[in-house]
Formats: sequence, C-alpha cells, structure tokens
Amino acid sequence: MTHEHEISDTLGKVFCTTVLAKLPELGTLSGKAAAALVGIAPFPDDSGGRRGRRVIRGGRYPVRSKLYMCALSAIRCNPVLKQFHERLRARGKLGKVALVAVMRKIIVILNAMLKSNTTWRQASAAALEEN
Repeated sequence: MTHEHEISDTLGKVFCTTVLAKLPELGTLSGKAAAALVGIAPFPDDSGGRRGRRVIRGGRYPVRSKLYMCALSAIRCNPVLKQFHERLRARGKLGKVALVAVMRKIIVILNAMLKSNTTWRQASAAALEEN
C-alpha cells in the first residue's frame, strides 16, 4: 500500500497488516470480486419459486473478522461511513445488514484506492458520490 501511514491512521495497523498479508490480490480485482474474496458479498438463497434472504459466507475469515471490528469503529469515527450507515438504517435496514454494507464499502474503497493510487479521503468521497 502506497499510503500505508494514512490508511493505518484511518483503519488501524492490525487491519492494514492483515489485509496486506492475507489479501495480496487487493487492487487488482473488481469491487464485487474483492467483496466475494473477503466473504461479504451477498449470495442468494433462492430455490425454484422461493426467494430467500441474501447471505454472506466463505471468504477469508481473518480479514473478515478484522474488517468487522474496523467497520464498528468506522460507523462511529469516520463521517463518510457513519453517514452511509445512518442512511441505510433510516431506510429500514437491520443493524447487521447495514454494518455488512459498511464492511463491503471499506473493502471496495481500499480496492479502488490501490487500483488508482489515491488517498483515503479522495477514494471515500468518490465512493460516497457513486452510491
């Protein structure tokens, strides 16, 4: 990561170290692929005419568990992610569903940052405008 110091201040050193070690592909994938690799992409549980709930599963557990704690902190401390979480909750999303959406947004933002060599603020602001 080229902006490792800036990212580690925002997300924490343990999370950044885990991502660097356990997810070296980050920055070369699409946002959907990065989320699926971590195990936070929603997968359908449909069968025939039944439409089930979307579930997250699989992926790289060490990254996902650190990302969960990072997202909990982010919805309190990061204004962009806090606003995103509050907007989802206002639309009626459950707490865990909104938190997983924040987790996914963090991974997508990190992936975009590494792909385009931008800083955290630029990447997070651009991602907020897209969604």
